[in-house]
Amino acid sequence: MTAAAPLFRTANDQPVASTRRGVCPSLAKPMQTGDGLLVRLRPASGGIPPEVMIRLAEAASTHGNGILEVTARGNLQIRGLKPETVQPLTEAVFATGIELATGLAVETPPLSGIDRSETADARPLAARIRAAVADAPEPLRLAAKLSVIVDGGGAFDLDAIVADIRLKAVRADEAVLWALSLGGTAETARPAGAFTEGDALDAVMILLRRLHAGGTSMRGRDLDAEKLGLSGAAVPSSTATAAVRRPAGLHVLPDGQVIAGVALPFCQVKAADLVAFAREVSRLGVNDIRLAPEHGLLVSGLNETEAKTLLERSRALGFITRAEDPANAIALCAGTAGCASAFYDTHALARLMIEEAPALLDGSFTLHLSGCPKGCAHPAPALLSVSGASLGYGLVVNGSASVSPAAYIAANDVTTAVKRLDHLVRAEIKAGESARACLERLGAERIAAALQQEL
Repeated sequence: MTAAAPLFRTANDQPVASTRRGVCPSLAKPMQTGDGLLVRLRPASGGIPPEVMIRLAEAASTHGNGILEVTARGNLQIRGLKPETVQPLTEAVFATGIELATGLAVETPPLSGIDRSETADARPLAARIRAAVADAPEPLRLAAKLSVIVDGGGAFDLDAIVADIRLKAVRADEAVLWALSLGGTAETARPAGAFTEGDALDAVMILLRRLHAGGTSMRGRDLDAEKLGLSGAAVPSSTATAAVRRPAGLHVLPDGQVIAGVALPFCQVKAADLVAFAREVSRLGVNDIRLAPEHGLLVSGLNETEAKTLLERSRALGFITRAEDPANAIALCAGTAGCASAFYDTHALARLMIEEAPALLDGSFTLHLSGCPKGCAHPAPALLSVSGASLGYGLVVNGSASVSPAAYIAANDVTTAVKRLDHLVRAEIKAGESARACLERLGAERIAAALQQEL
């Protein structure tokens, strides 16, 4: 049976334009969505004990609609709140004892400090940056979505995550330096020099003060490090490709440490399933669950047998536990089920893609399904994005959801269009070639033309 095509909003039921991208929901400032208010929790550092995760999930069920999400950047979201339930939820969250980060997002890899393969522990420098921002004589007014990444490397680096300011630990002879770059992913960011830890802190604060002076619309991509007088050493050559290491599966680190990873199906989990997962972790004697980019959870401190047991039980709960699961290759927002800005049901389109276009979903690239042009689920450019618009679906090739589509797909023609994309890859792919390589070779014009061809 073919998966049902997603329902599209009618002309009389258009999205709410005011729920624009650029607003960061928090306990203090919930964001209105299609299924109520949404809050985002950013743990200050480290992992979340299972008992705390259980209490957070129970609070989400009591005060919200029982749906939680792990975002593409590894934050926890609670959905379906009402104005009168925000304060009780806030009290329940703080009663768990969890330490939450506020203000400027300073992000570190999910395994920072416990991954012995990382070049350096990013947490101390990240903490110094947070403290320097908090202690600034004049509060810094910065863009709501502005972020700083401090990345010590390791198995789950943040190379694929977009940042305004990025620090990446690199080795220079026997020393460790922090390579500074601006805007984009590790692959696309502009290098600005390599610094010792103390000088890196100073450089970041210079950049943040310049962003403050430029106003809340200024971002890292707008900065020119040379004009700011930063005097770092030459950045050692890098082979960063911004490849994504997805959380789902059993991961063995270079030192033999075993990590069990799960991903949330379509980025969401029911509170009851998250409670059951946390209880399974607790039964194995582990006290640490880490939120991971790409909508996942990582658990360390297990041997291989225990990790396989956890993955098996997690699969029964509905979590994604295999790296090759086609759902891993899809990034999507809440769609019409949970966002007032969306034009279509992203979950329904994802199910349609999995059933009718498996050739696309080999894991070589991330297919982005965005209910509207804001592109919240995958802000960085994607090889293929399907963006909702009033005229139908926009197919974007090599760009973010907000750019001009290479082709439009009528709302009632989406099933046929999906089948045509699958047929294109099957017909054109060469031996040993990935779907990504095939589509990159064909290019936007050929992909767009395929949507008009008969099957």
